[in-house]
Amino acid sequence: MSFTDRHLGPNENETAQMLSDLGYESLDKLIDAVVPSQIRLDADLNLPEALSEHEAQAKLAEYAAQNDVYAQMIGAGYYDAVTPPVLRCNILENPGWYTSYTPYQPEISQGRLEALLNFQNTVMELTGLDIANASLLDESTAVAEAVVMMHRANKKVKNGFFAIDSRVLPQTLSVVKGRADALGIDFVITDFSDGLPEGDLYGVVFAYPAHDGEVRDVAQLVKDAHERNALVAINADLLALTLLKSPGELGADIAVGNTQRFGLPFFFGGPHAAYLAIHKGMERNLPGRLVGVSQDAAGKPAYRLALQTREQHIRREKATSNICTAQALLAIVAGAYAVYHGPAGLRAIAERLHTNASRVAAGLSEAGLKVVHDSFFDTVALEAKGRADELVAQALEAGVNIRRINADRVSISVGESHGEELLARLVKALGGTLPESAEGYELVAELLRTDEYMQHPVFHLYQSETAMMRYLRRLSDKDLALDRTMIPLGSCTMKLNSAAEMEPISWPEFAAIHPLVPENQAKGWKLLIDELSGWLTEITGYDAISLQPNSGASGEYAGLRAIRAYHEDNGDTQRDIVLIPQSAHGTNAASAALAGLKVASVATASDGSVDVDDLKAKIEKYSDTIAGIMITYPSTHGVFEEQVKDVCQLVHDAGGQVYVDGANLNAQMGLAQPGQFGGDVSHLNLHKTFSIPHGGGGPGVGPVAVGAHLEKYLPGNGYLADAEGNIEGAPLPISQAMFGSAGVLPISWMYIAMTGAKGLRASSEYAILNANYIVKKLSDKYPVLYTSTETGLVAHECILDLRELTAASKVTAEDVCKRLMDYGFHAPTLAFPVPGTLMVEPTESENLEELDRFIEAMESIHAEIQEIIDGKVSVEDSVIRHAPHTLEDVTSDTWDRAYTRSQAAYPVASLHQAKYFTSVGRIDGVGGDRNFVCDCPPMDAFDIEYK
Repeated sequence: MSFTDRHLGPNENETAQMLSDLGYESLDKLIDAVVPSQIRLDADLNLPEALSEHEAQAKLAEYAAQNDVYAQMIGAGYYDAVTPPVLRCNILENPGWYTSYTPYQPEISQGRLEALLNFQNTVMELTGLDIANASLLDESTAVAEAVVMMHRANKKVKNGFFAIDSRVLPQTLSVVKGRADALGIDFVITDFSDGLPEGDLYGVVFAYPAHDGEVRDVAQLVKDAHERNALVAINADLLALTLLKSPGELGADIAVGNTQRFGLPFFFGGPHAAYLAIHKGMERNLPGRLVGVSQDAAGKPAYRLALQTREQHIRREKATSNICTAQALLAIVAGAYAVYHGPAGLRAIAERLHTNASRVAAGLSEAGLKVVHDSFFDTVALEAKGRADELVAQALEAGVNIRRINADRVSISVGESHGEELLARLVKALGGTLPESAEGYELVAELLRTDEYMQHPVFHLYQSETAMMRYLRRLSDKDLALDRTMIPLGSCTMKLNSAAEMEPISWPEFAAIHPLVPENQAKGWKLLIDELSGWLTEITGYDAISLQPNSGASGEYAGLRAIRAYHEDNGDTQRDIVLIPQSAHGTNAASAALAGLKVASVATASDGSVDVDDLKAKIEKYSDTIAGIMITYPSTHGVFEEQVKDVCQLVHDAGGQVYVDGANLNAQMGLAQPGQFGGDVSHLNLHKTFSIPHGGGGPGVGPVAVGAHLEKYLPGNGYLADAEGNIEGAPLPISQAMFGSAGVLPISWMYIAMTGAKGLRASSEYAILNANYIVKKLSDKYPVLYTSTETGLVAHECILDLRELTAASKVTAEDVCKRLMDYGFHAPTLAFPVPGTLMVEPTESENLEELDRFIEAMESIHAEIQEIIDGKVSVEDSVIRHAPHTLEDVTSDTWDRAYTRSQAAYPVASLHQAKYFTSVGRIDGVGGDRNFVCDCPPMDAFDIEYK
């Protein structure tokens, strides 16, 4: 069998049966009826022939072999770290962790929520602050989020500016400048050697340590800033905080940074989980996700996402940020790394790094090199007039990459795996001898940390591999991921993430490459990136692409920024209005606001398409101020809009650009190309369409593809930024690394290499087949809100309308989601894009047996609703309103409910073969927000024994 045969769910006989039920004699006939002829491709995509799993991995291994793996001591935001095998095998390589979805349905997500809470609590403990989020995308964008947050939160200063430390990463300066320029926020870059700059300050950002390693005491500067009503953010190395005073103790309002060195490989720049921690009182402005503690129906502690969860759908362009994807999988690894090592283990690692860095400094000082800073953590800056290139070359001869800061300076960052032999070899290559010990480079006494941290039992119980293995298994057993069941989330495309695709990301020839190595050491990465970029432009019909955006929302932002820059270059600075359909994903509007654009809504027609009459009215109203339109195709309502080319043409005639959201590209591959039917720019979701797994909420990859006229506006390389954050001849970056989350790109390369043009088209065709089969089977019980007016068909997803059932029974769509958990299913997408509905996307990877199992569950739930409508049971006493049911519920000594234990736990016969129980009952979400808690609850709160 080919990989495509393995990837697609229905076999030949199942396909024939499903088509028969739909009334079509062939799959081609069905696709002809679904996809409008005016946008159909008339030939296959120009892609290489599909390879087998073995052949694809062999070719990728050839690319990997062209990367040169050296000891990486470059630093600059990426540090040598060791991934404990127990974490690599049981998290990164475990589908129970990497195939789960964002924990919007908390009852089936308690394991990953606990793991994310461990991450949050690690950050809170080490930063000395009250609240931390459950990860951001990378360090540079996290600092940018902190700047925007301080601008929003500081009510005492009007018309002020920011001051940012010149010694944060150059990538960070560039990303922050891009974000600030788009929003019209003024800021200055300074090293604070002469104190704070004069004027009204919204806030300041300090580096701790600096990118060249220096550790300095900023406590007085923090006090000075507060006296001037400024907020303070400290960009801190989390591992260094095991030795150094925390930002909280220094008086900071915000701490921000990344957790890459907590067990994550270089990954050629990402994905790595960034963090942001704050004082209490600022949580309503905190971007990203936040795990909180509430309780379930039985009063048991239960975790859930709190406060900001999907707030873009509520506040749209007024949202706190456009963040939708986090780095959940990487945050889970980082949190588990902290749990595995505990505070003593983390401190021991930090002490060893500092001691070894001091020995390197002492040895090279004796050799005549000037050590620039006496106080540093793990990074030693060296000065030798005009000799930087010579020193880099000498280190390379010893098999080590070090960093060239400028013609006169280099730096060396000591990492976790760097042992005695390597350090001695490096120092010898640079002309010195590594001493057994070193004096004179101690951390400043006033900055040494003296408080206790990470005292919760979770950081002390699992330091043996056996204990950690069992803890991770216990957590994953609480969750419902793709390894157990179909996840029918509309707009989210939870398809197969094959083992063959996943394996190469752990190969050291890819994972161990620092993103700032010389180009000749990353030839294999360049081959992969160039080839993948070419394939993606062919699939979408565009001319160029940037892989830099590390989430779909980042891709939106990059595309909109390109549109804005294009208009400004043409002298159309007044074009600042983006037309967005009311049904659009909330990040569309939030991204537009982030790019400095204004939003005007376009109404939805009765068939779910863009209301062309309202579009014409908005074009007339806003005239030459229109920058463009953002549309999703197929529409957010799950239909191919016949008039999409007309919509694009209307906007083009008005002088605007067309942004086509790529969230639903899984219905188009090989069938249509947005770059050919009217799009000027699209972002793609590699974590949806191209098989990168969701990982419990990230990593995401959101490349932005453009027409030739927008190519020069694609984001540049932030590492090349000058002292003012600018990049010569290139736009400012939107993410820290040039290729964003490059570490997971081999997954999409493998997917396309193994499917080829025919396999990609088949993926889209079977996604459409599966969705229409569900519509056919369920539409008599759950009306489908939008279908084609001519054929009654949908694209690759459908919206089940529960509003009439709710009116008759008071059973809500959320009730149905909770009841589906008893049947062993993740819920469909709830209340988006229409409140009171469920959006279902089965994907092409589900076979007929699984589709029928879902259909059976939905039909059974409908029968339970009908009993309520018929008056046989009240909604308050119903099995649906009490769902989900835990094992503890149905095995309790007392049972006083209006239905049987069997109906609660085993409503259909297939559950006797495999049964999943949630670990908690229905969670009180409102109560969790009103009584907000994000600390790990004490162990005895769960009534379990522990030592």
